[in-house]
Amino acid sequence: MPTKTLTLQIPTADGQADAFAAFPDSGERHPGVLLYMDAFGVRPEMEEKARELAGHGYYVLLPNLYYRRGPVPVVELPEFIGEDVRPSVFAQVMPLVQEHTPERALRDADAYLSFLTARPEVADGPVGVIGYCMGAALAMRTAAAHPEQVAAVAGFHPSPLVSDAPDSPHRLFSQITAQVHLGLAEGDMTPESMGELTQALDDAGVGHTSEIYPDTIHGFTMADTEAFDPSALQRHWDRLLPLLDRTLPKGG
Repeated sequence: MPTKTLTLQIPTADGQADAFAAFPDSGERHPGVLLYMDAFGVRPEMEEKARELAGHGYYVLLPNLYYRRGPVPVVELPEFIGEDVRPSVFAQVMPLVQEHTPERALRDADAYLSFLTARPEVADGPVGVIGYCMGAALAMRTAAAHPEQVAAVAGFHPSPLVSDAPDSPHRLFSQITAQVHLGLAEGDMTPESMGELTQALDDAGVGHTSEIYPDTIHGFTMADTEAFDPSALQRHWDRLLPLLDRTLPKGG
């Protein structure tokens, strides 16, 4: 399906967030999807995921979560984030990750969802929220804060979802009404944390699939990193697309 892309400005409580949008170039309205980036930020790899998803019939909004520091590119990244450059890249992005507190994330989520659902190309009805790495936790927080809007939530190679913090993402599952898929790398969680995560989802009555993708390391969906695993990326699409298809009605 041919797609169209735009760079947009989203008004937020703290300024203007630049965002990449991709959607079918059909003149029709399509279900909305909010796509949360990983720690490395909005870049060609994330934009390609937005385009791929748009090609399946969705309006995809990919905001620059680091907009308070400036527009994309907030950090100058190499085309390929190999082991030799990871330390220097992480030294630049970790302060940005730490600045993006849950309080900021929830303020932003309000703005992103309001903007997304008001777009003329977006159909009425529920939306999906997808996140990678740190974006997976943000997707869970967004789904918990907006249960009336978010019908599907997916997270891949997530940053920690289980901790002792009072606002740990796994403590928010009782507020989620969306269907959930979590695709983890083998080292993303300890068996104990994985058990606690699954128990929290079960206790909350959330419809979910949570699985460890075999022979993967953190970041396996990202083709611009050494963690990339083509078969795991395909598995991610094989899980994500049916989730969206059954939860976000098309033809609106």
